[in-house]
Amino acid sequence: MFQDRYDAGRQLAEKLQKYKDDSNTIVFAIPRGGVIVADVVCDQLNLPMDIVVTRKIGAPFNEEFAIGAVDSKGGKILNHNAINMIRVNDEYIEKEAKRKAEEARARLKKYRGSDEYGSLSGKKVLLVDDGIATGYTVMAAINFLRELNPIKLILCTPVIAPDALTEMEKLVDELVWLISEEPFYAVGQFYKNFSQVSDEEVIRVLNKRKFSRDN
Repeated sequence: MFQDRYDAGRQLAEKLQKYKDDSNTIVFAIPRGGVIVADVVCDQLNLPMDIVVTRKIGAPFNEEFAIGAVDSKGGKILNHNAINMIRVNDEYIEKEAKRKAEEARARLKKYRGSDEYGSLSGKKVLLVDDGIATGYTVMAAINFLRELNPIKLILCTPVIAPDALTEMEKLVDELVWLISEEPFYAVGQFYKNFSQVSDEEVIRVLNKRKFSRDN
């Protein structure tokens, strides 16, 4: 069990030492919690940070039940088994995907000032989150970053559900994790302190970082 996201970030950074001081490596964090973990990783490895924002598409009448996820450009990952099981129609999915993509763009502008990205050609990417349960928002982030053409995409997380681990290994060039065990109920069960991260905390970290990769 991790004390908090800072502790998790320190332990994760220990497994990523081969990327320390690598001028061709960029850390991409998934807000909000992933930004705190990534901030520690960046400090430990002397790497620049950026963010990628994706949003969960929730089921009708149950926003917490994920039927997919969408990135800021509208790229979707769908849970077809869940969609078929609860009989969600295409019109709902398209409407929600559009709304959630707009939310993602708004968050990007709030957090980093822009929703535009440059090419990652020739770069290695460390995609960092504070934990992965179903993995749909992470899958959407992976697809988004793949479109920017990095030479290598490494998914990094302190904790990941065993089912998700099997799927994620197929989608990235490398998967770095610390805990993956059953019973798995939620990411928070592996943290003593898993308090919610505010927008203000995210913005503070990003202002500190100042997207040094662009400077």
